[in-house]
Amino acid sequence: MPIERISKEFKDLSATFQIHPLNFDLIGIKNETAIARSIRNIVFTQPGEKLFNENFGSRISKSLFENIDNISASILRDEIENSINNYEPRVELINVNVSPNFDNAEFNVTIQYKIVGINISPQQLVFALQSTR
Repeated sequence: MPIERISKEFKDLSATFQIHPLNFDLIGIKNETAIARSIRNIVFTQPGEKLFNENFGSRISKSLFENIDNISASILRDEIENSINNYEPRVELINVNVSPNFDNAEFNVTIQYKIVGINISPQQLVFALQSTR
């Protein structure tokens, strides 16, 4: 029988480092927003960018300069799934969908996940991946 993790809440700092106007402390983000930000950071961080953890992140940037087709979409999907499974223990992946958008030269990504330890409905994160030149 698997052990169910129970948590009260997840907290993180806002990436903007804005200061709260009343208590002059850094603004924090909680639960769904913190997890979504973490997943996005994992996907967009290249290995070697994080100090003292050279394997952290995903290698999606290498695949963005390939042809926009279903094979590249499959490679991107596998890389996103592996990186989230390796570096975000607070979520249980439901589905990762990567589909090529030929008109805009990009890949549309939809990540569906369940947050472990909080009794809320499954979450969804949607973004587009484009090569930058």
